[in-house]
Amino acid sequence: MKIREEEVRIPAPDAAIRSIVIRPVGDGPWPGVLYYTDIFQLTESTLRTARRLAAYGFVVCVPEIYPRGEVAGVALEFDDAGKQAGLSAAAETTTAQFDSDRVAALDYLGGRDDVSRLFATGFCLGGHLAFRAAFDPRVEATVCFYPTGLHNGSLGADDPGSLSQAAEIRGPMMIVFGSQDPHVPADARLQTISSLYASGLTDLELHVYRGGEHAFMRDIGARHDPVLTDLALTEAVSFFAGR
Repeated sequence: MKIREEEVRIPAPDAAIRSIVIRPVGDGPWPGVLYYTDIFQLTESTLRTARRLAAYGFVVCVPEIYPRGEVAGVALEFDDAGKQAGLSAAAETTTAQFDSDRVAALDYLGGRDDVSRLFATGFCLGGHLAFRAAFDPRVEATVCFYPTGLHNGSLGADDPGSLSQAAEIRGPMMIVFGSQDPHVPADARLQTISSLYASGLTDLELHVYRGGEHAFMRDIGARHDPVLTDLALTEAVSFFAGR
């Protein structure tokens, strides 16, 4: 399916969120996906994956997760300096800001004439943000790729308490981990899943890919696993389609 993309600015309470919207060519409507990046923001690597998802028949909205401060408008490099800049920006962003940005992005995406329903997905820290997007009753299904910080309350400037709010999630959720992810090791995965079941979230699908490292879907660097990437993306599309 052919796609097209544009840059938009989504108005938020104290920022204008630079976002890339990628959609199929045609009239639609299609399901909309709020797509959260990792800490490096709107890199070409992230946008390549977003384009692949859009080509399956989705309107994909990719907002910057740091629309304030020094890294607003910046796609960070995949190096130590870029990593530190991304982590520092996270440490300066409150849960309230992440949440208000989410509301703004969903308002925008849900208000488009070419969008029929709303989903959410995200990677790494963005996987955690996608988890929080599932609190919004408008989000019908969510896919979190190797979400970080769920088990220990790490997201930004404060403890978001995301797992303690899991009972608010109404739609189905799929979580994808790599078995060799040092940021979410086996005990952290067990803690996360046990907490979700304890909260009553049973419409839950878990994938742990053998040999997968953290950020195995990022198509730059030694961690990338093309086979697992294809598998994870196919599973996500199937999950959003309701199987």
